[in-house]
Amino acid sequence: MEGTPRKNRILVVDDEKGLVKIIRLNLEHDGFEVFEANNGAQAMDRLRAVIPDLVLLDVMMPDLDGFQVLRMIREVGSTPVIMLTAKGEENDKVRGLELGADDYVTKPFSPRELTSRIRAVLRRGSFADQTDTGKIDVDGRLQIDFDRHEVWVDGELVQLRPTEYRLLYHLVKNAGWVLTHDQILSKVWGYEYEDEPHYVRLYINYLRKKIEKDPANPRYILTERGVGYRFVDYRRENLEIGRASCRERG
Repeated sequence: MEGTPRKNRILVVDDEKGLVKIIRLNLEHDGFEVFEANNGAQAMDRLRAVIPDLVLLDVMMPDLDGFQVLRMIREVGSTPVIMLTAKGEENDKVRGLELGADDYVTKPFSPRELTSRIRAVLRRGSFADQTDTGKIDVDGRLQIDFDRHEVWVDGELVQLRPTEYRLLYHLVKNAGWVLTHDQILSKVWGYEYEDEPHYVRLYINYLRKKIEKDPANPRYILTERGVGYRFVDYRRENLEIGRASCRERG
């Protein structure tokens, strides 16, 4: 029907056909358009054919496991991916996030939890299209162009995942101010993640590895122990540098 908004497309990749059917029924009930794949090869074919808005990807599958499929997805694009992991498999969760997953959901999960996580990730994915704060020269090494959604380090364009971009945006927007773990979780991930503080630590580390010269001794993203994180007050530093330069010329 003309004027009807397109439903978000979800690609569900899992070799448990019974579980896939349950997920499909619940997601369709919540207003999503659902596509299925039962192995890694099917998943890549569907990814190209359907162009989903998000992929639900099981870790444990025959032939190509979820991590291998995730690598393949990241080689061709930045489609948001939520990993489905077994309860207690902490290493799977961390590995998936390090390989580029946007989130994970632990089996068994409730339909409400799954839908909530999907919507939260989709919100984060659309965030980049909504930010518009112009170009920022933090110093001679780091430049951020929020209009073009680009980050440059030492003259090289750095690729950020949507969640990393959103995290950087909120840190820079509040440069000089301390953001608590809870504030960061709320702004970057949403209220659904209030009990998941490890996300903040993980993504701070990912971001430092991409923009810091020495991630172990950060210059830009500073830790306020027991409280949260603070982006360097580059405006004040640049102002002081400018004043010092004027005094030298005077």
